Amino acid sequence: MDWQTLIDEPAVIAAAVLALGLVVGYLVGRLNKELLTASGVPEAVEGTPFERTAQSIGTSTVEIVARLSSWFIYGIAVLTAIYIAQLLDTDMFAFRVVEFIPQAFIAVLVLILGFIVADKSELMVSEYLRGVKLPEVAVIPRLVKYSVLFVAFVIALGQIGVYVLPLLILLAVYAAGIVVVGALTFRDFLVSSAAGIYLLLNQPYGIGDRIRIGDQSGIVQEVDLFVTKVENDSEEYIIPNRRVFEDDIVRVRD
Repeated sequence: MDWQTLIDEPAVIAAAVLALGLVVGYLVGRLNKELLTASGVPEAVEGTPFERTAQSIGTSTVEIVARLSSWFIYGIAVLTAIYIAQLLDTDMFAFRVVEFIPQAFIAVLVLILGFIVADKSELMVSEYLRGVKLPEVAVIPRLVKYSVLFVAFVIALGQIGVYVLPLLILLAVYAAGIVVVGALTFRDFLVSSAAGIYLLLNQPYGIGDRIRIGDQSGIVQEVDLFVTKVENDSEEYIIPNRRVFEDDIVRVRD
């Protein structure tokens, strides 16, 4: 058997394709890792639960995404090699598998991105609402997180061909439910924010004024959208702004 005949053998061509795919996949993974690192992705995902989980198993978000891109190339190379070597009986099966791999790759990326965005959104909302001393507010960051995750799962399932219309209907019902339940649950929260807008615009009292709201009195330290902070000797009262309209307010003059 001469060299030309050997080169034309399907098994030899399949082995060459597989070897090339492994090399290209490795290089693509390294390149993506460098690009993601240079783009500041490690800093963007730092502190998120997904990143902490990845680090606990000895890897990182950037490493996972880079490896996924490598595995995508590896998968294409393996399937192409199998097809060239004529190990599959039907062309349709090979076509469907090759068509499914990019869809699965995108679905996995969407899920990873969904977890990162959900974690980051929870952290940002928690940070934004840190100064709000209302018990109902504690559930908002988790609500934002799981809403983002639900949308990510719907998109990922749609990518791999799952019929997602019932999930979209469920999403619409879920959104409507959040509006209705939120309006009832966060009634005090909404009233306090409306009262806060009134106080910030009209300023019936300001920082340094001595006031009495109900049975609590002291010097005003801070007025924001949701609460008024009043200090009296060694005690600090954090009073929801809705109480400004519910209780009698007295401005104490020295």
